[in-house]
Amino acid sequence: MTDALDRPRRGGLWHHPEFRRLWIGESVSQFGATISQLALPLVAILIVRASTFEVGLLVTCEMAAFLLVGLPAGAWVDRMRFRAVLIVNDVLRALALASAPLAQWLGVLSMGQLYAVALVTGVCTVFFDVAYQSFVPQLVEREQLVEANAKLQASESVSQISGPSVGGVLIQALTAPYAVLLDALSFLWSASWVAAIQTRPDKPARHPDRNLRREIGEGLRFVLGNPLLRAIALCTGTANLFNSMAASVSVVLLARELSLSPGLIGLLGSVSAVGGLAGSLLARRFARRVGQGPAIWISALAVGPFAFVAPLVQRDWTLGLLAIAQAGMWLSMVVYNITQVSFRQGLCPPALLGRMNATMRFLVWGTMPVGGFLGGLLGSVIGVRQTLLVVAVGGLLSFLPVFLSPLRRMRELPSYAVAV
Repeated sequence: MTDALDRPRRGGLWHHPEFRRLWIGESVSQFGATISQLALPLVAILIVRASTFEVGLLVTCEMAAFLLVGLPAGAWVDRMRFRAVLIVNDVLRALALASAPLAQWLGVLSMGQLYAVALVTGVCTVFFDVAYQSFVPQLVEREQLVEANAKLQASESVSQISGPSVGGVLIQALTAPYAVLLDALSFLWSASWVAAIQTRPDKPARHPDRNLRREIGEGLRFVLGNPLLRAIALCTGTANLFNSMAASVSVVLLARELSLSPGLIGLLGSVSAVGGLAGSLLARRFARRVGQGPAIWISALAVGPFAFVAPLVQRDWTLGLLAIAQAGMWLSMVVYNITQVSFRQGLCPPALLGRMNATMRFLVWGTMPVGGFLGGLLGSVIGVRQTLLVVAVGGLLSFLPVFLSPLRRMRELPSYAVAV
């Protein structure tokens, strides 16, 4: 936890030097990541001439790590200093992404190369995200977790607003492979700021009888044994399954079927991400007004109807309607994420943070490679628009686990301090 010198003065976490360093580093990294989210699929479509199925497989590779190493990552991270994990995986992601423009310069870029980049960055992201969400409670007090997550989510939303537009222009000016190089540099920037954090909790004690399988089991029992966490995992995992199905075919629809330029595709992403910024600003007030539990299920419910716009979009005024619908989705998803992540962090004992976060990531992100594969497969078989309609119908039902749980009536959610 923080020491006396690191506790924020009046004015909130902006005056907390350690949190501010983490926030700056992560904000720049998020900005770069939004560029590669657009650039990698466009590299596959425009440079390598990938099929719809191959683009879906690329999304699968990006998320496959959550199935492959999601559970053991939590046990491993709990044995290490979170700060060191963040730095190492930032650097490794930078190296992996930098290999794409190098391969393009040498004239050897292929789908195999892109699959490898996606898989390596995915594995690093697993370790980074587990350590990142576990590091925040070590930097700030538990009562400041909602504020911390709201500020971090706000910077991510700003990145999603500006990143796609800037990325689209850079892709047109530099070509997509070289735009990815900026993402690599952003991860190095993030590593430098995390390295400047001076709060360095002691490395967890090495227990002579520690056992990886037992430690993984402890994380699973903590999450699956709690009905509230179990409902959140089921809701989020279902939503992510359908969202990743949409991600695997959306760029194909915009770039190939509608023949939109990278700049216009990026602009659509930027306009829609304004909703995410609004969600980060409204989350605390919304949860305070309706209660923490209702805030989770209401925001999950609100996401679904907006997805029905995408299957109908054409190269006309409906593009504006798509941007509005995606803004509504972003707003609802950000409110949901801030509320449920803050609850999870506050509920979990410190010694289990890494395993809890890894278990949740395994359960809720492990569905994403499956969704990416299914989206690419369905897009090839029944068509892109039909696949997006399947996504809309399935996503509409994803709120049911949290609605049917005790969360529906809980204005205040339990925390670790209360639970023990």
